[in-house]
Amino acid sequence: MAGKTSDNIDELEVITYEGHQLRVGRTSEQELAKTIRAGGPRGEIYAKLRDLRDRHADRIRQKYPRIPRRVSGYNLDKLLPEADFHVAQALVGTEGTCVTVLAARCRLIPNPPARALVVLAYPDIYVAGDHVPEILAHGPIGLEGLDDNILRAMELKGLHPRERTLLPGGGGWLLVEFGGESQQEASDKARELVEVLRRQSHPPAFSLFENRNEQEMVWRVRRSALGASAKVPGEKDTCEGWEDAAVPPDRVGPYLRDFRRLLDRYGYRSSTYGHFGDGCLHTRIDFDLKTKEGIAHFRSFVSDAVDLVLSYGGSLSGEHGDGQARGEFLSRMFGSELVHAFREFKRIWDPQWKMNPGKVVDPYQIDENLRYGEGYNPPEFKTHFQFASDHHGFVHAMDRCVGVGECRRLEHGTMCPSFMVTREEKHSTRGRARLLFEMLQGDPLKGGWKNEHVREALDLCLACKGCKADCPVNVDMATYKAEFLSHYYERRPRPRSAYASGLIYRWAHLASYAPELANLFTQSPGLSALAKWAAGYSQKRKIPPFALETFKQWFERRAAHNAGRPRVILWADTFNNYFHPEVAKAAVEVLEDAGFQVEVPRPNLCCGRPLYDYGMLGTARRLLLEVLEVLRPQIRREFRWWDWSPVACRSSATRSPTCCTEMKTPAGSSSRPGCSANSWNGKRTAISRHLFTAKPSCRRIATTSPS
Repeated sequence: MAGKTSDNIDELEVITYEGHQLRVGRTSEQELAKTIRAGGPRGEIYAKLRDLRDRHADRIRQKYPRIPRRVSGYNLDKLLPEADFHVAQALVGTEGTCVTVLAARCRLIPNPPARALVVLAYPDIYVAGDHVPEILAHGPIGLEGLDDNILRAMELKGLHPRERTLLPGGGGWLLVEFGGESQQEASDKARELVEVLRRQSHPPAFSLFENRNEQEMVWRVRRSALGASAKVPGEKDTCEGWEDAAVPPDRVGPYLRDFRRLLDRYGYRSSTYGHFGDGCLHTRIDFDLKTKEGIAHFRSFVSDAVDLVLSYGGSLSGEHGDGQARGEFLSRMFGSELVHAFREFKRIWDPQWKMNPGKVVDPYQIDENLRYGEGYNPPEFKTHFQFASDHHGFVHAMDRCVGVGECRRLEHGTMCPSFMVTREEKHSTRGRARLLFEMLQGDPLKGGWKNEHVREALDLCLACKGCKADCPVNVDMATYKAEFLSHYYERRPRPRSAYASGLIYRWAHLASYAPELANLFTQSPGLSALAKWAAGYSQKRKIPPFALETFKQWFERRAAHNAGRPRVILWADTFNNYFHPEVAKAAVEVLEDAGFQVEVPRPNLCCGRPLYDYGMLGTARRLLLEVLEVLRPQIRREFRWWDWSPVACRSSATRSPTCCTEMKTPAGSSSRPGCSANSWNGKRTAISRHLFTAKPSCRRIATTSPS
């Protein structure tokens, strides 16, 4: 709808490495001559730019592909007279190699208030690509595509199950969006396209979405394509390396067929998605970048892929830029004369060659400075968690983040609450994952598990597990944080608050023998201040009072209900047992009303959830094994376990994942196959998930209970 970034920049305020601060933009020939006559740093730079343009103008017009997404190279075409010598647009996309941008004035474009979305399903992505030109003729404001490999990966990862059902059956999909000032206008445009396609001899299957909620669900599938295609269970890891080539939109179908043949020739697997209306195509390919042979294979493939995309009149990059990933091949696309002109353009702005050297101009080779490389041999660490989904290694877990950036959003979903507040990269899931990776490499972060920068970045992590649910590649920062802290605090004391909160199950159990006395110390003025100091809590916090009667005490003195009916075991977590028994009592009432016989484990057991927040994993493991040992008979029988702790966590001092989640994740992560923990996982359930199958009167509770 809006084109490239460079098309939407009116002015830039920039500063050169030498300290010259300039405001640049569109410049008429008269203004250009006047600026040069005025002299000074600005006049000198503009004079050199005009000379560069005049010497290479014909070659620029000849060699620059006229496609919507030509991002490769420098934008020397923006210096041509027909482009109004637009210096700001010429600097866009220079990847920090020329100037530092201080401010930008952007062009605003109309944003249609009403939208209609048509999803077209074709037999495969190649046929879908063939139909791009005819769809563009109808004037959509968006035209995106994705293949069946993306949908298959989402299915394997359990991503967006409801959203995926909205797509009509096929093997390649085009998402066509229309805009209008009214819903009627947008829908009429969409229906016009549908009617034209219906009259074809082989029309595609389609679905028309006019409801904004359904449209958002469909777009969620498309936006998750990158994350879905990474870290697919049971498949080789995929990488960037040839991820954003662009071709003329009317040649998408033929290009994709030839690209598939190239992939097959090299034995690579790939998924495809992208901005089909602009001819920009994204892929992730299972390159081997860790062995000498694999890297040589990768280099050969990229070289052939360059030739292929250029044979279609395309661009090596249609979105991300060349950097060093494609910079060495620019001479094939533009010729040696224009590459020399790129070098001259950079030197005009950066005569000392200090701005991001080795990128675009005189770049590093594509197989230099690899994140892995043939010498990649990270040390193996003994860890508490097994990291079964990551080849049983913490090192492999640190590869999981692929930089999608969903954790940097400021609204919707859970991930990442600390970033939403600080808006600092180190407090995002991505930033923390990168720090942990660099810690393991020992470069640039030194000190391994004792590194203070990593501890500081993890300090604000709430261990809410929002990333594990919201991140397309399921980065589990809560687990990584627990593992890190367990090593960071090895043979050194923790803060007092760690012992106060981490061992809350122990203190709460002791307080249950004399709750009035305990509350005297935690609730009375003066004494409560002393208690908070001793616990390492802020004086601004309020310690919740202990219940005068615990939930288990209440449950043991009441008569049994629903004898002979299906039995369930209700897990009473620390907070609902000792602080908020009324919540667990309500759970009993709901379950018994649904016809179940409720049982509550009598021993004083705790899943140890708070211990993970402070890396006290040895104690957490002992507690978990104790739970499994005591409850082994029930686990092995056909019991259904119910957990009410989403409500408990809502009312506790620190928001955290539920005991139900903790029983699943650490048990599955730290146990060996065949033990009771694995049996537990198949029988443990949150109450709210199953109230819908009980009496209709319970369903209202399930939909309104906080979680």
